[in-house]
Order: sequence, then structure tokens, then C-alpha cells
Amino acid sequence: MPRLISLLALVLVGLILFGDGAYIHAKAWLAQELLERAFARSIATGETVKPWSWADTWPVARIEVKRIDASAIVLEGTSGQALAFGPGHLDRTVDAGERGVAVYAAHRDTHFRFLRNVAIGDVIDVTRSDGKHFRYRADSSAVVRFDDSVIDPATQDVELVLATCWPFDAITPGPERYILHATLIGTGE
Repeated sequence: MPRLISLLALVLVGLILFGDGAYIHAKAWLAQELLERAFARSIATGETVKPWSWADTWPVARIEVKRIDASAIVLEGTSGQALAFGPGHLDRTVDAGERGVAVYAAHRDTHFRFLRNVAIGDVIDVTRSDGKHFRYRADSSAVVRFDDSVIDPATQDVELVLATCWPFDAITPGPERYILHATLIGTGE
């Protein structure tokens, strides 16, 4: 009888842990679906559209890397709440397509999981919520400490940085960040 109770306890703990992990990924997927709808309405109406009534953020861009079939809706800000639902646009950085560095950050295990598959030379498309489209080419990457920036805020170029935690497969937080840098190569609608 004690073995049966121990076995049932282990199964229950396993189910709880599996459910917790599945919940995180399900929430990320559902949030991106709601964000896609809000983003489409923002482009169609020209107005800021929140993805749900209680949201403290809203979609500002879509990032796409077509070679690997990756796409994510970017939210305004990088608060913990915003990053729980999608990549965030780092405060005090320019919007995509503007002179300077637009910085987007996200979690490595959900919304920026695809960064591990982006290669130098890949094209990264960014569409803003005003419908303007910008095309960048990934030109470098680096692993840096969280408090060490390789970003030049005084640049006169039009640049994009995608940032996430490093290493990609870690299960605990760490002090390192993966930085993917890209430079503007074209614009369009």
C-alpha cells in the first residue's frame, strides 16, 4: 500500500509539472493569436488596439523570419507582464525603420525561441502597426552579460537588435544575453 501511495504521489507531481509547462506554452500561443487580431485591427483602423480589455500594452510590430517560418507580434514595453505575452519593444529605443537602434526582447523558451535558428545573412521583416514595412539583414550576434551592452545608441544607421536570455536551453535564469544585430536593407508597404 505505501508503494502505491508513493507511485500515485509521483504521478501526481509529474502531471502538475507537465501541466505547468504546458500552460506556459499554451498561454504564449493564445496570446499571440489575440495579438495577431489586435495588430490586424491596428493596421486597418490606424488606431492603437489592445488585445484584451485589461491589457496594459498593445501590439506595435510583427517580426518575421520567413526562411524558418517564424513570426511574433511585438508589444509596447518590456514589463514582466508584457513579456509574458510576447516580445517587447524596449523603452527609449527607436521604432523599427527609424535612425538608431530598435530593440526587441523576449523570452528564449517561448516567443524568441526561434532566434536559435536565425543565421547571419537571414532577412528579418518588421511590419509596424502603422502598416510600414522594413527589411533587415542579420549581420552579427554576440553573447554578453545582461549589464553589458553592445548596442550603440548614437548610431546614425537604421538598425535592429533582437535580445533574449542565453543559453537557449537553460532552465534557470542566468546573467548572459544573446544579441542578434541586423541592419536595414529595404523598405516597403
